[in-house]
Amino acid sequence: MNAPAAAQTRQSKLIKGATGDWEIVVGMEIHAQVNSEAKLFSGASTQFGASENEHVSLVDAAMPGMLPVINEECVKQAVRSGLGLKARINRRSVFDRKNYFYPDLPQGYQISQYKSPIVGEGEVLVDVSPTEQVRIGIERLHLEQDAGKSVHDQSPNMSLVDLNRAGVALMEIVSKPDIRSADEARAYVSKVRTILRYLGTCDGDMEKGNLRADVNVSVRRPGEPLGTRCEIKNVNSIRFIGQAVDAEARRQIAIIEDGGKIDQETRLFDPARGETRSMRSKEEAHDYRYFPDPDLLPLEFDQAFVDALAAGLPELPDAKVARFMSAYGLQAYDANVLASERESADYFEAVARGRDAKAAANWVINELFGRLNKEGIDITASPVSAEQLGAILDLIDASTISGKIAKDLFEIVWKDGGDPHAIVEARGMKQVTDTGAIEAVIDAIVAANPDKVAQAQAKPTMLGWFVGQAMKQSGGKANPQTVNEILKRKLGL
Repeated sequence: MNAPAAAQTRQSKLIKGATGDWEIVVGMEIHAQVNSEAKLFSGASTQFGASENEHVSLVDAAMPGMLPVINEECVKQAVRSGLGLKARINRRSVFDRKNYFYPDLPQGYQISQYKSPIVGEGEVLVDVSPTEQVRIGIERLHLEQDAGKSVHDQSPNMSLVDLNRAGVALMEIVSKPDIRSADEARAYVSKVRTILRYLGTCDGDMEKGNLRADVNVSVRRPGEPLGTRCEIKNVNSIRFIGQAVDAEARRQIAIIEDGGKIDQETRLFDPARGETRSMRSKEEAHDYRYFPDPDLLPLEFDQAFVDALAAGLPELPDAKVARFMSAYGLQAYDANVLASERESADYFEAVARGRDAKAAANWVINELFGRLNKEGIDITASPVSAEQLGAILDLIDASTISGKIAKDLFEIVWKDGGDPHAIVEARGMKQVTDTGAIEAVIDAIVAANPDKVAQAQAKPTMLGWFVGQAMKQSGGKANPQTVNEILKRKLGL
């Protein structure tokens, strides 16, 4: 998207400490579960919600002699994601063993990618606010397998292990340390999530843990070298990511200003307390003893493979926003709201097709999205279809109904469904355009309110009172434009 010139200038994000200004520096590792029916190295199902250990193959359970076999669809999804992040695709990559012990990691190591990832450097344009856009660099995207899940609350004296997630394909998307505030961190994760959802490579469902982030936070005086970072693990809410950045930055500033130093460590964010707490000392790469997995050959493909995937990509959010602005004449804010989800954009275009696009955007954003948010439901479950909303706009455009009646009609369609045209006919909701009938209503109001007439003649803004009365007495059916014209003539305005 071509942002306005003002949006290209990064606004200052310095925060005040007791001894001066500080700058937050954030790098992010987003773990996105790959949309695929089978796991990364086995044919076991990735279906969510199954009974414990229902989807575990012999490979996932690390039984002796079991060998991993790469899932081609997961490779394709990683390449698609890299293309969507405007990143370099590496046609040769290597899978490594990342060695560490944890009860829900059956092999005693995780198959990941270290020195040679499938996707290299890229970038994301992030709209932090309507007037500010920042560019966040992508360091890499690599494929790796997920671990299982330890369950601690089902037995008083032991922990249980569910391996349904073990071996599920993840894309780890590592940003450069380009993020400078909690707002930028939230906006970055939201944008990456939107891109992945557009591509269909990850559903982005954070409640299910299908997208989560490790947030690396450090602070420094403006212009000084990077400070010591602490990693906040597995944050699974965009709101919590912002809170975690703020809380951790202020914790570090307080320690440094008191004369202490920051220990590099892994921490957890406690949303209830709004604070981070220590989990363990931060491991370095050498602690994991990475080495190429001897059971997997290097992953190699040609440019034709990449080109074929690129040709099948959908229109991505930035391109869609730019088109909504140029083709439909929408403001940047409205275009961004409508393009924030692929389903929302498709819904809007279905409503706008052959109609006033700005009116369509107004109804979709204010009436539909407002009601969806109030009810807590997704646009895919909207009781009002794009065809029904389009029909309501057609009725307004034809002056069959007024804007007020249209809102009543929207409410009826929301609750009961049905064809808006048929509802208007059956319920007698048509707008009254008969000037004689409207004039009779206005004459009665004028005759009953001589004091208001004098006030309106002295102060024309009082006309609105008469309009309101006329609309009320006509049950909202009078044509507002006709009401205004007759009132001005009757009152000599």
